[in-house]
Amino acid sequence: MIRIITLCPLIILLITFSNSNAQEARFPIVPEFGGIYQIPGSVQPEPDLEYKIVIDLKTLQADKDAINLGMNNIARMMNLHGLGGVSEENLHVVVAVHGGATETILTNERYRLKNGTDNPNIKLISALVEAGAEIYVCGQSLIARGYELNEVNSNVTIGLSMLTIVTEHMHKGYQLLVFD
Repeated sequence: MIRIITLCPLIILLITFSNSNAQEARFPIVPEFGGIYQIPGSVQPEPDLEYKIVIDLKTLQADKDAINLGMNNIARMMNLHGLGGVSEENLHVVVAVHGGATETILTNERYRLKNGTDNPNIKLISALVEAGAEIYVCGQSLIARGYELNEVNSNVTIGLSMLTIVTEHMHKGYQLLVFD
């Protein structure tokens, strides 16, 4: 009986603490994808700065029925900046897709032919583009993997290569992030 009385305050404290920290994911820039959480007292991005980011996305999608985690991380990065007060006008994001991530940008028909399931990335790609991201695919990766140019999602631009997309944007002042 003494143990139960001793544990009751501890259980109540744990329940109260866990409920006070519970938050719902937020999506300030990219709706439905890349949910993030406010962290009180944390260092925030400077809302008045202009952010120019080029992302090298090569993450292979192991689960063909799930969205590409690297692509979803782009939505998270955009949402985190938005949560920190950065406006969409001050956030310029370019994505250079290549390597294992190349199949994420295929049309639904081509993705289904290759993987036997619908492309789960189509809505995510549309949401990123609607939020202002520019998505490019490496033309060299397309050819090396046997894809036709007309098998690319219409929201994605074909670049000569990931290397030229990245170097061109870095020359224009973009900072490089690599999503393995």
